[in-house]
Amino acid sequence: MEMADRVSARRGTANAFFLSVQTALVTLVGFGIPKLSESPWWVALAVASAGLTLSAAWWMQLRSYRDLNTAKFKVINKLEERLPVKIFADEWEVLKSDPIPHWRKRYAELGTSERVVPLVFVVVHLILFAGTLTV
Repeated sequence: MEMADRVSARRGTANAFFLSVQTALVTLVGFGIPKLSESPWWVALAVASAGLTLSAAWWMQLRSYRDLNTAKFKVINKLEERLPVKIFADEWEVLKSDPIPHWRKRYAELGTSERVVPLVFVVVHLILFAGTLTV
């Protein structure tokens, strides 16, 4: 149980790191667009590539944490089969049954929603890159 909690904590720390770096990079590009547009095209491409690479690494790391937690909870659920109470398996069943069916289809896992953020940064970096070429 402790190991699954540690993986989640590490994932949160990684998210904070990537979000901070991405925000700083987008801010620097945003303030530097006039200077960046005066630079050779490959400078803007290098900056955009750095942002895209960070986004890809972030997304892959989130997928890896998800896979790791999935494996850990499969083991935990298997161990629970030997116990009189199945706390985690029962919790998952409650989440999947979704007590509020009118405004959403099913439980939205944190991993699903947090993997959208790196994709948003991909779009932001592409827009900023296009903007530096057109200024």
